Amino acid sequence: MTPPDTSPVVAPIAPDISAQIVLITGAGRGLGAHLARAFLREGARVVVNYRRSEEGARALVADYPEHALAVAADVCDRDGVEAMLARASERFGGPVTTVVNNALPDFAFNGDARPGPDSLSWEHLDHQLQGVVRGALNTVQAALPGMREAGVGRVINIGTNLFQNPVVPYHDYTAAKAALLSLTRTLAQDLGPDNISVNMVSGGLLRTTDASKATPDAVFDLIAANTPLRRVTTPQEFADAVLLLASPWARAITGQNLIVDGGLVKG
Repeated sequence: MTPPDTSPVVAPIAPDISAQIVLITGAGRGLGAHLARAFLREGARVVVNYRRSEEGARALVADYPEHALAVAADVCDRDGVEAMLARASERFGGPVTTVVNNALPDFAFNGDARPGPDSLSWEHLDHQLQGVVRGALNTVQAALPGMREAGVGRVINIGTNLFQNPVVPYHDYTAAKAALLSLTRTLAQDLGPDNISVNMVSGGLLRTTDASKATPDAVFDLIAANTPLRRVTTPQEFADAVLLLASPWARAITGQNLIVDGGLVKG
């Protein structure tokens, strides 16, 4: 009788970022553009997905013509996402193995105009759930065959620290991101045997993106005063944390929600 194999399982090391083909959704502007530039700076080949922000996406391609590909696609459209992944594979000669789900449905971070408990409708919630959760599901499912073929994959979902600290109760936005966190953790459990990690990176107010450009200085100052680092996190600092989870050093990290806000929110 052959004795059972008791040798330790050694996890394959993920390729260096410079060898990865990365899809970043909603990368034509705001935080997505910062994320794209961070990966491009490290030598990755990047699919710059956009829906309406063509000018910003084209600017990234102009700066990194050999490594960036701009593709218009609505992440809620499964056929469009499939076509985007096919274009990426044709352009870069291999499958997308890193997916960063950053795209956000149309939304205004305006505390005065947000729907409150009495005016919140299912349509508000459904709009966010469609864009955030359905969009992420589409990109992950479209990328899975290529990740499995490559023997490695990284999925990084962009969340929010409003789960823990709803200083402004954006009910619809926060509910959708909370659902995305649940999907992150359940996918991590199912996809771990395929050497595919699934994590979330959650920030708070960033200084400064399109979403926060109308924020008064007094609000930034208040957040900084209550943050251990005594400053508001920048988009570049947030992007560095996403790079970490895509890197070989994060090969044993999955199902986690990494909060990147200078220590404002714990856990």
